[in-house]
Amino acid sequence: MTLALDAPRIVQTRPLLQVQSVSKSYSDVHALRDVSAIAYPGEVLGVVGESGSGKSTLLRMMNLEETPDTGSYTLDLPDVAGNLFELDRFARRMLCATRIGIVYQNPHLGLLMKHSSSGNVAERLLVAGERSFAVLREKATTALEASEFPLERLDAPPIELSGGMQQRVQLAKAIALEPALLLLDEPTTGLDVSVQALVLDTLKRLQQDRQITMVIVSHDLGVIRTLADRVMVMRRGAVVEAGLADQIFQDPQHAYTQQLVHAKL
Repeated sequence: MTLALDAPRIVQTRPLLQVQSVSKSYSDVHALRDVSAIAYPGEVLGVVGESGSGKSTLLRMMNLEETPDTGSYTLDLPDVAGNLFELDRFARRMLCATRIGIVYQNPHLGLLMKHSSSGNVAERLLVAGERSFAVLREKATTALEASEFPLERLDAPPIELSGGMQQRVQLAKAIALEPALLLLDEPTTGLDVSVQALVLDTLKRLQQDRQITMVIVSHDLGVIRTLADRVMVMRRGAVVEAGLADQIFQDPQHAYTQQLVHAKL
């Protein structure tokens, strides 16, 4: 089932991101069933659901790590055209390196744990073609500072850092090239409550200061409620409800959404 998503209250423009009728199966398991999603420039789209709902699979699709069985994916950018699922491996890598940033739930997926924190950020800049050491160092430092990473730890490898600091290095790496789209996969899972709050505050500030379009997936409705302008609720690979965040949390229509919201309350 495909659900039409409500337009945001203020933004009157074309969506930056559009995923249309995406389905994906692994043998007999239907990970995604005819899922569509849109995100407008400067908007935060929250995707919520229990484990196994398909939300992380959808995010990996948006990061071009996987290809669906059916469906399309477009980004409304001047130099990007067509269905992105049809890009070859090199084109996908370059697009993700320069226009899409991602923060994984598990920092080991996004970082070289034994390299310096600044080196991790510089690695993304290298993929995009930067070769000047001075420029690499300057841009890495700027990105880490924007993610509120302590600059006295620039040369510390992530393996020596706390979980919250590792997430900040991932975030700095993701925003180093000022991407049009930032993807966040359970970015606060496993962190202490106080650290979660600090990470969420950093994300809110970055979104407000830079107007980055974000898609965040989480099983935690508190995280989604804090950040999202609009919300998609997923269950068993399908979207069961979608709308403005206030609408979803104050007046959920689907029984599953009501269960999630009331359980949180």
